[in-house]
Amino acid sequence: MTETPFPDDLRAAQVRLHLATAELAELGRALPWSVEPHDGWPGKEHSHTGEVTGGQPPSPGWTDEQKAAVDKLRQECLALSETVTTHPYWGSFTGGALVDRRMELKAVTRPEAGATPAA
Repeated sequence: MTETPFPDDLRAAQVRLHLATAELAELGRALPWSVEPHDGWPGKEHSHTGEVTGGQPPSPGWTDEQKAAVDKLRQECLALSETVTTHPYWGSFTGGALVDRRMELKAVTRPEAGATPAA
């Protein structure tokens, strides 16, 4: 299958969207579980096994810097999503062809596909 020649600016926006989404997910995994400080709660001991599950340790909450970093990445993801989905390139496609080209763009620009933004 021959790859569709997507416009450079559209390809670059999709690549950056993949990266920003990955950065946001990675940041989220590194942050405390609660945005605001929280005491947490104890787990529940299972009567037959004695295993304790379901609790949460206390959370210090997020710092103002962490909140700002999350907000910045969310705003970037939103803006990039809008850029990609409203690009004039999509105007020449309808129905299944539009879906196919959109899925192809996402696939060929994923970081694991070796995509790099256009210069």
